[in-house]
Order: sequence, then C-alpha cells, then structure tokens
Amino acid sequence: MATKPGPPITPQGMAALKARYDHLLGKERPEIVEIVSWAAGNGDRSENGDYLYGRKRMREIDRELAYLARRMKALRVVDPSNQPDKGRVFFGAHVELADEDDERIHVTLVGDDEQDASKGRIGWKSPMAHALKGASVGDLRTVRLPGGVKEWEVMAIDYA
Repeated sequence: MATKPGPPITPQGMAALKARYDHLLGKERPEIVEIVSWAAGNGDRSENGDYLYGRKRMREIDRELAYLARRMKALRVVDPSNQPDKGRVFFGAHVELADEDDERIHVTLVGDDEQDASKGRIGWKSPMAHALKGASVGDLRTVRLPGGVKEWEVMAIDYA
C-alpha cells in the first residue's frame, strides 16, 4: 500500500526546522539540565524555584523536540526551482498580484510550517494559495478572506 506524500516544505524551511531542533538539543536542553542538576543539589526541591522552573522548561523543550522530530519526518522537501511548468502558480512560486485598485502585493507559496504573512509567505493550505494554484499570468482569481471577497489578477510568476 502506497503512503500519501507528506505536506510540502521548501529546502530553506526544512533547514530552519533542523536548525531549531539542533539549537534546542545542543544548547538549550544541556543548559537547563545543568541548572536542574545544580538546583537539585541545593536541598528542598519543593520550594526551589530554579529546580521547579528548570523541570518545567525541560518538559517544554522535550515536547518541542518530539514535535519537530515527528514533523521533519512527515514533511516532503520540494525545491521550487525544479518546477517543470514555471508559467503557472504551484508550490514555491513568487507571485505578484494586483487588485481592482491596481495595488500590488507579492506573495510566496510555502509550506504551512514556514508561513509568515508579514513577509508575504503564505501557507500552501491557505485560502489565497488555494485560489492561486494553477493560475497563469493574466488570470483573475477570487479569494474569500475574513474581510470579504477580493479579486486579484496574477501579474508575474517567478520561481527564483
């Protein structure tokens, strides 16, 4: 039985997840372990703030490490520069859009783990990404946003 490929992520997005994992495992966790060990040696642990906070922080780090490990294993790295049809919008595309007032925005379709609307990086499963998938330059796309329905024209597509 074939398994369904995981959600896409760019190589840069996977590198960022790996860097976060390595930072937590190689720097933050050992520092907290050292603090907890020192605090445990100070006696009564029930009223020892360093010990209690350290144990709590260590659980948070371990939870995040487990999440990152599962997530990195499930994701599928997709390099946008290998896209065969660069004239249409697919994963990793940098798209210039114009609304009916000719106001322009630039968005990049990325994995949901690396989305950041303030930088124009929209998640692959977002309403705007769904509307843009498969579009060519000159196509009009209607997007249902929380503020209402908006129509965008695709002005340019780039995979650089």
